[in-house]
Amino acid sequence: MVHLIPTYRQKLKLIKPSVSTTKRWTSEAVEELRMCLDTTDWDMFKGATHDLDEYTDTGTSYIHFCLRQITDYRPQASEGQEPFVRACPSTMPALTPRQPCPTLPSPQCHCPHGPHSIKGSPYPLHSPSVPPHHLPPVPPSSPPSFTISEQDVRRQFARLNKAPGPDGVSPSTLRHCAEELPPVFTDIFNSSLESCQVPACLKTSTIVPVPKKPRITGLNDYRPVALTSVVMKSLERLILPHLKSITTPLLDPLQIAYRANRSVDDAVNLALHSILQHLDSPGTYARILLVDFSSAFNTIRPALLQDELSQLSVPASLCRWITHFLTDRRQHVRLGKSLGLCLHQHWITPGLCTFPLLFSLYTNCCCTSSHQSVKLIKFADDTTLIGLISNGDETAYRREVARLVSWCGHNNLQLNAQKTVEMIVDFRKVTAPLPPLALMDSPITIADSFRFLGTTITRDLKWEPTISSLVKKPSKGCSSYGS
Repeated sequence: MVHLIPTYRQKLKLIKPSVSTTKRWTSEAVEELRMCLDTTDWDMFKGATHDLDEYTDTGTSYIHFCLRQITDYRPQASEGQEPFVRACPSTMPALTPRQPCPTLPSPQCHCPHGPHSIKGSPYPLHSPSVPPHHLPPVPPSSPPSFTISEQDVRRQFARLNKAPGPDGVSPSTLRHCAEELPPVFTDIFNSSLESCQVPACLKTSTIVPVPKKPRITGLNDYRPVALTSVVMKSLERLILPHLKSITTPLLDPLQIAYRANRSVDDAVNLALHSILQHLDSPGTYARILLVDFSSAFNTIRPALLQDELSQLSVPASLCRWITHFLTDRRQHVRLGKSLGLCLHQHWITPGLCTFPLLFSLYTNCCCTSSHQSVKLIKFADDTTLIGLISNGDETAYRREVARLVSWCGHNNLQLNAQKTVEMIVDFRKVTAPLPPLALMDSPITIADSFRFLGTTITRDLKWEPTISSLVKKPSKGCSSYGS
């Protein structure tokens, strides 16, 4: 009998074994940490300085220090490699209980092989297209538009489930100590809103490149994922309801995002209903332009956003707080264990909880259609321009396209003509070739179908592609369970 050995080997067996350290949240450690934080005199930290940055940095560093002294750390092998590690116990580091975990280098340290040293890196630390912000002069401080209560902070901490940020405060610490930490952070939050300043340690972010594809061929195959402070995310979520209550009545009705009882299905149904209703009339057709922005979240100017927020009746103190929150941010890129040089940036960091709403407010005024035959439907940064053409007159449609291009140029939003596609829905029996559309002298690709907010729209407005994709999803899940 001949035994054949397959040349294929599982990917898991080809990967070298690795061991990482994880926190062990025992009941004794949690109780000891709670007792330590409960008996801490937080007024001592506040009375030692009048600087909000120093007050916040000292408080978060103290919490991280207590966590490292109390929490047990243990080595843990990755899944699938445990038998190999058990067979070679010498490869596991000798970590005793309550020994601090090896920390990453300081954000200020220079990593000679870090991502910032790669030529053509997609994570630049200085954007050449965005000039430094010329912010308006800061008026005298005024009382905050609203205050945050300890109950709100406690409720926010109790349901945290995010990755820790550069400040070192883990969500598990905030969740386990949701009764002891809200007083000090409530004071920090209200002091920040009152002074219209955000502590610098809460504005630092870590960018982690995540591969988009199994095989990496270039730097563009990575997706930047931003890790921001969990404490700052909690404050953002506390501010969001207040900001929504002020701006929602003044938002464009065709901006579907961030409205009560509205979803992507409403945007899809609104677009299809407008098209089908228009096509019921003879001699009509529709042109649908799916607009794509290049790094839309990275090109907003905080000074222009502050002016737009003021026009939407947002209190001046909150406008100044948002402007300070979005400017003078620091970030570094982490690739494996290498940490890039921490530098200031001139654009807005992705991953902020408030940014999708702020982008909607930024494009609220001018990204609207002034003609009845043109619909500009928006869902956050997803923008779709629908031209309802009658008797072959495309004047209004092309005027709105030119107006959108002009507004984006004046407000630092970059249109990606290569990824912008157009689809023509025409049910007329006798048709002539339609004139092509161009953005900034670049011709737009005419597609037979495209994905619109998760739904496949075809030029004949049929649902077969969407139904087929929905049917395949449970089939794939069932096959994986069967194997």
